[in-house]
Amino acid sequence: MVTLGCARNEVDSEELAGRLSAAGFELVPDAEEADAVLVNTCGFIEAAKRESVDVLLSVGGSAPDGRRRSVVAVGCMAERYGRELAAELPEADAVLGFDDYPDIAQRLQVVLDGGALTSHVPRDRRTLLPVAPVDRPRSAAFAGGTHGAPWIRQRITSGPVASLKIASGCDRRCAFCAIPSFRGSFVSRPSADLVAEAAWLAGQGVRELVLVSENSTSYGKDLGGPRALDELLGDLAGVPGIERIRVSYLQPAEVRPGLVQTMIESPRVADYFDLSFQHASAPLLRRMRRFGGTKAFLELIDSIRADSPEAGIRSNVIVGFPGETEADVDELMGFLGSAQLDAVGVFGYSDEDGTEGAGMGGKLDESEIRARVAEVAAFADEVMAQRAERRVGQVVEVLVEQVGATSVEGRAEHQGPEDGATTVQLPPAPRGRVQPGSILRSRVVSADGVDLQSVEVSVVRI
Repeated sequence: MVTLGCARNEVDSEELAGRLSAAGFELVPDAEEADAVLVNTCGFIEAAKRESVDVLLSVGGSAPDGRRRSVVAVGCMAERYGRELAAELPEADAVLGFDDYPDIAQRLQVVLDGGALTSHVPRDRRTLLPVAPVDRPRSAAFAGGTHGAPWIRQRITSGPVASLKIASGCDRRCAFCAIPSFRGSFVSRPSADLVAEAAWLAGQGVRELVLVSENSTSYGKDLGGPRALDELLGDLAGVPGIERIRVSYLQPAEVRPGLVQTMIESPRVADYFDLSFQHASAPLLRRMRRFGGTKAFLELIDSIRADSPEAGIRSNVIVGFPGETEADVDELMGFLGSAQLDAVGVFGYSDEDGTEGAGMGGKLDESEIRARVAEVAAFADEVMAQRAERRVGQVVEVLVEQVGATSVEGRAEHQGPEDGATTVQLPPAPRGRVQPGSILRSRVVSADGVDLQSVEVSVVRI
């Protein structure tokens, strides 16, 4: 199993692995040992699509028994392009969509037996469910594809941190994003299923849950619960063995003061806010079909830091959207300077099939987009480094992920999976006892970019 793209794809891969394992397949770590390779593709942006094609072309070859190794494409790119991808990539033995996931073992066996599968014709998955979210659980389509099948999972990677997918799909219509068209409308997973999966993960040694979806702040709107995410956090916090819960993919326009308070006041929920700003210029955000702007975003950040001054706040921004002016870029950089975020991902705009942005005027040259990305990214790096430097002298709790002879590496509460790491130098006493999943309280002594170096103060939990 080769997984490309986001954490949501990682969960999908583990669900596919669980179904295959239950049917008697064995997951092997190296493609050279495999009879078949499933490539869970990403179809979000052009660079990700190119990577998916490159991987599909690279994993073929001879299986252990001398047969040609089967290559099967699954994931977002396979769902998004279906027959078109199959026609242009004959090296793939099958291109399977999301509706094939519940029967993945049978589909793969057909391929291994030399049979042919008909690739699906892509469709706008938003049309499969009612427009009104509260009507979706009663829809026949709710029980199909990736939405209604009972959860099953096999961990592909070890370690004390794992993602938990709380919902699938998105109801927003951002002008740059094609995800809703192939992921479908927003559907929440029932709380009972999530608690059961969290308990299973805890039994597998997981100590930190990273809640993922396309839009976590919408959780429960199709279940009739305006405070469903708050309640889910309480339920998950009660799962024995889970020490830290991290929420990702929050829409700023949907972040309620009550949710902020719930996250800050719960001792097991990290003071960590992954806020999808995308830009700061209000006029440009309207072109993107987004809400907010510099003033509203800074007010949200101030409200979080008023109650939790050291909370981690991260975001992604898009540079080069059609119609973006130099003044818009200046405003974005001014916002980043004022916001002092802990982590910022900077991406250059690219046209996506079927999106409103692809048909807009005011397109920028690729060279200009690259130049703006470089400028904003360099400035963001400076801001992040400054924010990290201000943590020197603070005491942080680090969840250990890797253990060395005299030090360990993990992440503090403000650091998400891709937001830097904290190295803790261990005194002699706890060496040999500390393991992945241990929690250490340590004092930060220096910073290198977003990464921190610290010395161990006390063991919170082994």
